[in-house]
Amino acid sequence: MHQPLRIFPVLGLCFLNTFLNLIQAPMSFCADDPRYLNCSSTIQCGDLQGISYPFWGLNRARYCGLSPEFQVTCNKSAPIITIKNQNFRVLHINNALRALTVARSSYWYNLCPGSLHNTSQVAPFTYTSDTVTDNLTIYYGCPSSSSTNVGSMMESSRFTCTTNQSSTVGYVLARKAGDLTNANLASIEDYLGTCNTSVIIPVNQSAIQDLKANATLDALKAAIDQGFGMQWLDDDGLCQKCLKSGGQCGQVQDSGEFTCYCRERGQSPVGRSVIDQTRANDLTGVSLALGEAGPRQPSLAMAGKTKLFKKERTENHYDVDEFMRNHGSLVPRRYKYTDVKKMTNSLAENLGRGGYGEVYKGELKDGRPVAVKFLKESKGNGQEFINEVTSISRTAHVNVVALLGFCYEKNRRALIYEYMPNGSLDKYLPRQGAASRTSPLEWKILYQVALGVARGLEYLHCGCSTRILHLDIKPQNILLDQNLIPKISDFGLAKLCKGGESIVSMLGTRGTFGYIAPEVISRNFGGVSHKSDVYSYGMLVLEMIGGRDNFDARLSNGSHMYFPELVYRHLEPSKGLQLKGINTPEEEEIARKMITVSIWCIQTNPSNRPSISKAIEMLEGSLDLLPIPPKPYLTSPPVSPKHFETTTSSSSVFINSEDQEVEKL
Repeated sequence: MHQPLRIFPVLGLCFLNTFLNLIQAPMSFCADDPRYLNCSSTIQCGDLQGISYPFWGLNRARYCGLSPEFQVTCNKSAPIITIKNQNFRVLHINNALRALTVARSSYWYNLCPGSLHNTSQVAPFTYTSDTVTDNLTIYYGCPSSSSTNVGSMMESSRFTCTTNQSSTVGYVLARKAGDLTNANLASIEDYLGTCNTSVIIPVNQSAIQDLKANATLDALKAAIDQGFGMQWLDDDGLCQKCLKSGGQCGQVQDSGEFTCYCRERGQSPVGRSVIDQTRANDLTGVSLALGEAGPRQPSLAMAGKTKLFKKERTENHYDVDEFMRNHGSLVPRRYKYTDVKKMTNSLAENLGRGGYGEVYKGELKDGRPVAVKFLKESKGNGQEFINEVTSISRTAHVNVVALLGFCYEKNRRALIYEYMPNGSLDKYLPRQGAASRTSPLEWKILYQVALGVARGLEYLHCGCSTRILHLDIKPQNILLDQNLIPKISDFGLAKLCKGGESIVSMLGTRGTFGYIAPEVISRNFGGVSHKSDVYSYGMLVLEMIGGRDNFDARLSNGSHMYFPELVYRHLEPSKGLQLKGINTPEEEEIARKMITVSIWCIQTNPSNRPSISKAIEMLEGSLDLLPIPPKPYLTSPPVSPKHFETTTSSSSVFINSEDQEVEKL
């Protein structure tokens, strides 16, 4: 028989109310993000107005643009960027073409700069096709006398530089010296070889043609002042997608990856309790199946249907063409099935398989590796598939996996994701009685992973035009890139809510036992909202802590203790954490902070949980300022050791590809 739910002790409720008063916020759980506001501003300098991403500087913060080469300063009404310690005057910017026109600042109306340097390396930019990079050479410190032939042929391009009351002779050559073939021009090459130094300056193709026809000093100055073209690399349309969704483009400072700042961001927990505590006393027999050894249970089948898309008249399949028309550029590229098979080299490298289908490694035409998830034939109308395409297509964040394309042909469905070489977080969390497939992550890395997942959720919850509830946060759905940066994946159960909506309607139960919030199972606990993802996040962090095999051994004999309750005991100041892998005070502080925040996130009452933004604040803040959360009061039904072993085994659905199963995307 199930044990009844226990309500917080009176002392715990008083403490909880005090904490909630401290972090109370307006009824809207999102407010203006200062990063969005800052990146909405543009740089104004002289004749060049409205400078925006990927450029930053002046009134635009560092996180609003790319690398230091994109920083803009304003010198006497002239916008300047600096590349390899050389200043360039920005004459024009074309964001649509990702191109700009620049001129060497030191040569602006001046042929005699203080220092002489070639303009050869312009990384991270590249030259545009109409830029000539080696045909304009300026020679300095040439002999004052020359042969009659050389003097007459070079007279129009001769100039003088005066330094400290001494003059030196210089010449301009509008072609490569090695291109001079006849006897007279060969003598010019010999003569210029006696000059002290030379500088190569890129110019526009049309300007070099004018110089070849009329190599005068006026033509030279005009050619240099016209500048030359550079361009920056494409970002796969991420910024355009971000702007169309109402956001502002920027960069994550730690990783240097693209991010999209939205008008609104999560704030403190909001609203009042949505659960009637009196009724909670009478709630018995509610099995949340949270798992006594940790949240490791198989996924629930998706019940109920969303109302995000219009159906075809046949009701068996969605009209994908209409779907793509309705959502325009937000939809990723659609591939034919033959193209997808070619992309995977006829399904040559299997990354693994699961209940939903199989995953193969592939490669796009530009050489980028991808993971292609082929879904099994479904009797449904493809709603869950299109739901995932729509949800993830609206995202552009370093902590959300990028969907690069999809295939939808009759019963053939595939999703094309960026390839994550380190697989899912799940394989880094050892299970009791099972050999670790990889070395456990260090506490510092676990902390960074927890922060990254929280930031990804914050982005989803406070989206630019549409908020996204993921509703299936668990280790299998957290992928790790080559730098162990976490990325949220698998949006098959996601729900979209627009405007100021904070509660979504759901028919049936969705999610994964062990991570699913109480209100998703029973509306007696309140409505499904962003706080439901916060609960799953809290259980995820607990799993990251307990997944180090820190607690499982203590439950192997059929203990009836609720898993979070066991973890909670480690918060008692009088007791050491006694967790594996903790060797320094810093690691102990990280572990305590993760436990404290996760327990706050899994409070049964949704309004008692922090928003994900508040959780980030707590993780990044001081441990001394974190209030101890109330003790978890849910209990799960007792199980026998035999049942426990079966549950653990059946929950290991997503394991290493060597075991013929898959890290779920």
